[in-house]
Amino acid sequence: MQRIDFELDREYVELKQLLKLTDLVSSGGEAKMIIGEGQVTVDGEVELRKACKIRTGQRVVLGEVEIHVV
Repeated sequence: MQRIDFELDREYVELKQLLKLTDLVSSGGEAKMIIGEGQVTVDGEVELRKACKIRTGQRVVLGEVEIHVV
């Protein structure tokens, strides 16, 4: 599994923005579709909220890519 360490420079980032900022999706529309299909987990749980607030210490997984928010 590929690991990406994402350095957060604010209190939180929305899930759909995180996927775009890490280049896992090419657009916000693609991010919304992937999240809506249940392909993304946050801390081991399927997350369907596109604007879910992701904070430092959380782990997001999409396919074979794991994002650690630091």
